Amino acid sequence: MAAGGGKIDPMHQFEVQTLWQGFNLGGHQIAFTNSALWMCLAVVALVVFMAGGLSGRLVPNRWQMMVEGSARFVDNMLSANVGPEGKRYVPYVFSLFMFILFANLLGLLPLGLVGVHPFTFTSHFTVTGVLAVMSFSIVLIVGFWRHGLHFFSLFVPHGTPLWLIWLIPVIEFVSFMVRPFSLGLRLFVAMTAGHVLLEVLSGFVINSTNAGAGFGIGVGIPSFILMIGICALELLVAAIQAYVFALLTSLYINDAVNLH
Repeated sequence: MAAGGGKIDPMHQFEVQTLWQGFNLGGHQIAFTNSALWMCLAVVALVVFMAGGLSGRLVPNRWQMMVEGSARFVDNMLSANVGPEGKRYVPYVFSLFMFILFANLLGLLPLGLVGVHPFTFTSHFTVTGVLAVMSFSIVLIVGFWRHGLHFFSLFVPHGTPLWLIWLIPVIEFVSFMVRPFSLGLRLFVAMTAGHVLLEVLSGFVINSTNAGAGFGIGVGIPSFILMIGICALELLVAAIQAYVFALLTSLYINDAVNLH
């Protein structure tokens, strides 16, 4: 939170800051930023979560049940959307789902109370865009590897009238190429909007409290109560957005595998 003269900048929380200058590679400075730091923390948290749940006990504890339940959830999603061949894509989609989920949740931790400001790197389109391009690349690789040039038949839906054969493939192709953009944009917008709203409400609370008891009671308290509700909603959005990203990835993989 950046405050100056009583003003709070809701966009300051998204600023990428260099923590270590790093090194020069081919004329480009490779620096270690707060975004990279929180990516590493998300990976560490995910590894700890998985390691704690892979005890292999015959009677699983709660931690193991959470890990197995998460894996089963993704497995069922791929089985429902791709079919039996969906199991081979479980490791990737599961990793994608859990990484986004942990990234979203880490960014909501109230660490500002102890002077640590969490950074939600999924609120940057450069990050969500890379994740979307990764999924889109897998779709292209799987599609051409399995079907060769017949993969282009995806752009001519079954039952297309002959008099529309010149138009429908163009529309389908544009729709197909927009997929990585819309996939990354959806997650980016959802996470950014929620954090901006929380920052604005926190500004209402702080400024109204500083303005006096009357403003604090009339504006600050309702804003604080609304913040609590928005925080609960943001936890739900964090999980939903991770699920939507994984679900759309599985649907796109289904198109590559089954050419629907």
